[in-house]
Amino acid sequence: MQQKLIIKTGRVYPGMRADLGDMDDWILRAMGEDGSGWRVVDVQAGERLPEVALVAGAVITGSAAMVSERAPWSEQTAVWLRTAHAANVPLLGICFGHQLLADALGGEVAYHPQGPEAGTVTVQTHAAAQDDPLLSALPPLFAANVIHWQSVRRLPDGAVCLAGNAFEPHHAFRHGSAWGVQFHPEFNAEAMARYLLQLEAVLTEAGLSPQCLQKTVAETPQAASLLARFAALLPRTAQA
Repeated sequence: MQQKLIIKTGRVYPGMRADLGDMDDWILRAMGEDGSGWRVVDVQAGERLPEVALVAGAVITGSAAMVSERAPWSEQTAVWLRTAHAANVPLLGICFGHQLLADALGGEVAYHPQGPEAGTVTVQTHAAAQDDPLLSALPPLFAANVIHWQSVRRLPDGAVCLAGNAFEPHHAFRHGSAWGVQFHPEFNAEAMARYLLQLEAVLTEAGLSPQCLQKTVAETPQAASLLARFAALLPRTAQA
């Protein structure tokens, strides 16, 4: 049987993890899955990804790492993603995973020149999203939770931009069987608020007001719905 993967590229802060679980738990929750059909592979901890032929689809998580750091585990995962994409395996990258996908497929990732984007923001879908299997159900404007310093500065050749906003033009893209979203569909309001609290000092140093950002925090069910739609694209016979 083929496997459905969550490729874990990072983990949440220990206090948050104890209270709320980790990013893979949040992804499964947003999918409405109990985890029985999924295998978590922690590539940052050195776990090896299976052969691409054995994989029905994969979600790539966010991370505190930066794509531009070129960590060996990150570069190895990028090679695997290129192979999976060439084999038309459905892929969904979130935040760091979105950036890693874009980089692996020939795009450019770097620090955003205006600094971090954080809190609950409004994202606008583009015309190309109207026929997209994941984004077509979204309204023209939707709320999404974000926290990122780096961003996709240039999409890979052949990629289609599906959504963005004034700060981040590449909030969602598709390239063949691969989707990337800069926002966090797996974050509920509590997770977003806790991240802002955890990062209060560095956000302040970057010129943002964590207190003002906390006031923006909201539930983002429309963004979260992307995960269930992605899961629905994958074969139900796939097993962990």
